[in-house]
Amino acid sequence: MQSSLLQAARQVTKQNGRTVLSPFLGSMQTRCFATHDDVDLVVIGSGPGGYVGAIKASQLGMKTVCIEKNATLGGTCLNVGCIPSKALLNNSHYFHMAKGGDLDKRGIECGEVKLNLEKMMGEKSKAVGALTGGIKMLFKGNKVTHLEGHGKITGPNQVSVLGPDGEVTEVVNTKNIMIATGSEVTPFPGIEVDEETIVSSTGALSLKEVPEKMIIIGAGVIGVELGSVWARLGTQVTAVEFMGHVGGMGIDMDISKQFQRIMTKQGLKFKLNTKVTAAKKEGGKITVTVESVKDGKVENMEADVLLVCVGRRPYTQGLGLEELGIEMDNRGRVPVNSRFQSVLPNVYAIGDCIAGPMLAHKAEDEGIIAAEGMVGGPVHIDYNCVPSVVYTHPELAWVGKNEEDLKSEGIEYKIGKFPFAANSRAKCNNDTDGLVKILGDKKTDRLLGAHIIGPGAGEM
Repeated sequence: MQSSLLQAARQVTKQNGRTVLSPFLGSMQTRCFATHDDVDLVVIGSGPGGYVGAIKASQLGMKTVCIEKNATLGGTCLNVGCIPSKALLNNSHYFHMAKGGDLDKRGIECGEVKLNLEKMMGEKSKAVGALTGGIKMLFKGNKVTHLEGHGKITGPNQVSVLGPDGEVTEVVNTKNIMIATGSEVTPFPGIEVDEETIVSSTGALSLKEVPEKMIIIGAGVIGVELGSVWARLGTQVTAVEFMGHVGGMGIDMDISKQFQRIMTKQGLKFKLNTKVTAAKKEGGKITVTVESVKDGKVENMEADVLLVCVGRRPYTQGLGLEELGIEMDNRGRVPVNSRFQSVLPNVYAIGDCIAGPMLAHKAEDEGIIAAEGMVGGPVHIDYNCVPSVVYTHPELAWVGKNEEDLKSEGIEYKIGKFPFAANSRAKCNNDTDGLVKILGDKKTDRLLGAHIIGPGAGEM
């Protein structure tokens, strides 16, 4: 100890009569962050893929750290995505049943039905708080260390935690790194989101009052779900979609037509094959300029709220990947092999920041499988068996191939259909919109795809 103090004393020099520290002691003085050593895995991001992967790794005996830049765990899905939207979809459906007279037809007389939007939003927040807090408890129970801040990879075996000011607060030395940073809202060129009147999905989940008119850019999954919520609560909703169908990528065109018909019956309006060219605020309203893709016809539309939901993009900026030699693909995703390894074998990536559908359950599976692979387990996932669900009413769900896929691949198939209108329970529940469509191999009857629009489609 004494020799080290003497050595340090020699580092102090005199310059112009002043005592100054050498660069070595200066760096020691400014270094005020904690260092974590002997860590087996650092997971950057605590969304469904990140927190599930971190817990699985810890259960497999790995010393695991999870870094999250937000104040609460759970990522987009739990905080401003899947969970709050499902809470609003469920409760707005109850309101619609009462307000629209459906309950009255069933012999349930409610009297005057009023909407308390603040209370409905409060229930949404309660669900979010319970689930994000639950992850914290799961981390504690499974011995996963949680560090708050922006995780940046500063070496092949090192991740630094940055505070709000960009300064390093902690450094973690680790054997493996798992990038589970998810995705963010894709901005629309020329339209600035303020989350009040021009909103992304985040703002649309927290509007303070029911707008009279809402225009949605994009009639994919997020657009139809949130459009459905506000239409039930009394808003006139129009969705503008560049493509010629609703429901987004992967949906069977036959099912999409049925879906559009049902949503239109519920009050949503759709402008398909139409692009938005501009939007500006004028006198408390928003004027949206749209143009037909087919004939170039231009039209101005007016709304109180404009919801921009043209998709999501991987969140891979500011992670230090380029400095490590990890190049992104043309969509900003991390290229990985079948074991979810990047070009650096100990740096893994899962979820929305790699190729494949941006789905929470897909990310969860990848997190588990990647962790098992790190300890020598087998790695296998069949993306053809990853289901998709749209949580409107009726719900829409599918797994496997759609008709368009099979035609393009030259696969001979046959179709089986059954309408809910002929289903006994659907009749009893007076909930008969929709159908089941099964696609099978023409020769072997092997199941190739299943598509359902109807009550409880997601569970089925």
